[in-house]
Amino acid sequence: MFTPKIPPPDTAPTPATSLVQPLTGLVHPPACTCHHTPNVAPAQTPTPATPVARPAIQLTPGSLVVAAAGGTAMVLIIGTVLVSMLLATAITAASVALCAVVLRSLLNSQKGN
Repeated sequence: MFTPKIPPPDTAPTPATSLVQPLTGLVHPPACTCHHTPNVAPAQTPTPATPVARPAIQLTPGSLVVAAAGGTAMVLIIGTVLVSMLLATAITAASVALCAVVLRSLLNSQKGN
């Protein structure tokens, strides 16, 4: 059950073959050597773009209530999580402090004897 399963020889890859096929057909243009004169187009004055007509967002009373309820729920959930993390930290700190006091008391009582 715990012995490794070795694939049969006909399906195992050989060291000469690779599982990753090389990329073919990619041709990168050579880097510019700047031995040519570039064709400079005449400067064009930019034309002002016409504003795109966007639909206005209309908030209905129902959508405002849903947005307010969703925001309230998120604040309550996030607040609960943060308060519980703070409480866990406070409980841990108090228990560590109590352990330190007990250990100090035990060590002091051994020195006195």
